[in-house]
Amino acid sequence: MSKENSFFTTNHLEPVTAWGGASSSTAYVYRPSTIEELRDILTAARQNDRTIAFKGGGNSYGDAFSNREQVVLDLMRMNRILEWDPQSGIIRVEAGVTIDQLWRYVLGDGWWPPIVTGTAKTTVGGCAAMNTHGKNAWKMGTFGDHVLEFDLLRADGEIVTASRETNPELFHAAIGGFGMLGCFTTLTLKLKKIYSGMLHVEGASQPNLAGAMRYIEERLDNSDYLVGWLDATSGGRGLGRAEMHRGIYFQPGEDPFSAQTMQVEHQLISDSIMGILPKSSMWFYMRPFMNQLGLRLVNTAKYFSARMLSGEKGHLYQQSHVAYHFLLDYLPNWKKAYGRNGLIQYQAFVPVENAEQAFTDIFTHCQKRGLPNYLSVMKRHKPDDFLISYGVDGFSMAMDFRITNRNRPKMVALTQELDEIVLRHSGRFYLAKDSTMRPQTVQAYLGQEVIKRFCDLKEQYDPEHLFQSDMWRRLFAVRSEKPVTQSG
Repeated sequence: MSKENSFFTTNHLEPVTAWGGASSSTAYVYRPSTIEELRDILTAARQNDRTIAFKGGGNSYGDAFSNREQVVLDLMRMNRILEWDPQSGIIRVEAGVTIDQLWRYVLGDGWWPPIVTGTAKTTVGGCAAMNTHGKNAWKMGTFGDHVLEFDLLRADGEIVTASRETNPELFHAAIGGFGMLGCFTTLTLKLKKIYSGMLHVEGASQPNLAGAMRYIEERLDNSDYLVGWLDATSGGRGLGRAEMHRGIYFQPGEDPFSAQTMQVEHQLISDSIMGILPKSSMWFYMRPFMNQLGLRLVNTAKYFSARMLSGEKGHLYQQSHVAYHFLLDYLPNWKKAYGRNGLIQYQAFVPVENAEQAFTDIFTHCQKRGLPNYLSVMKRHKPDDFLISYGVDGFSMAMDFRITNRNRPKMVALTQELDEIVLRHSGRFYLAKDSTMRPQTVQAYLGQEVIKRFCDLKEQYDPEHLFQSDMWRRLFAVRSEKPVTQSG
């Protein structure tokens, strides 16, 4: 039996859907559990002129792990924890280990992942490939800032080790390089020491975008996490009115019940509301509000309830790490509320001196086009030293847009108009959230020198361009010379 018949059979053809559900393609999906299996698939793909994309938890909103009619390697079965030192907080894991696995494994020893996303279902390899961030980005940087070393499987099947001292150029390009230089097989991380399974949390309201930004700026020095949930449907003096959340770690000895709060069982979130209504069904009750009128009502109610409870000065309470961080997991299947066409997310990163004007322009432009976003999340950031970087000394705004058959062309046009606003304010973009960017936009914010350095490294580590994705072809198509087979 030929390699083609052995590997590329119809029983491996599966739909590969973006996390937001707004786009989907069909690909040959494989789930290796060993490096030997990985190498076999690389060999078969090369022999049959197939390209390969890598998929972790599948949480990118766009086409970062999509590879239409080609090969997608799902790495979730490569999920072993290989080494753990509870004294130093250094852990070595396979790329398919999820953030959920990670925190459960280390919490009892007094550690926590230093950077977590809004869902615990992301993988360590995926977090490194997209260089994710969290609500502490201005303070702790990106996921890559806490990677000490990794092993990367090259296109020729060889494994190369990289760190800040060994192969530093590869280290700083593969982190954030969206899987185009090779496949992470193992990663070594430095975790964050904690002294309680709880956080001090401050909730507050702010009357507009300027107030929300000021709230964050005034608390940078004495907070561990900061985030704002903004109403993009309001206008006038209330444009960007916000509910703010601030998280602060417990100090050593401050939590008298730390032995209990740092147990996994203490962190688990109930799967029902008031012990009656399953959270997994809540999306059904949310769907009637997933329109402009419904979201305007929800955002108004949410803001005024926060104002009544917290006011601008805020109120303090305690919350577990899991409940504070993983809001996307709090209501399972919540994205179904957006309907069968799903959602896209648009995230812009703008320097602090330009951010208020940029976000004002974005919100008002979306309202003018009749396409206000349904959920806006603001965070503070700092620059990083990775090659494909979105980092700025400033703010980001992540915005969810519902996609329908009717508004899809308008949404594509809108995001391109928003790109121009962001670039005009010296902004940048985050590939884990992107689904609509054009090559000229990437060239404008990264610059030709950065793109050339990245493509030169790709020629060094993947000269045949074996590793490709729909995102790679969409954004770097002029550099990709390997022909793509379109037939199944």
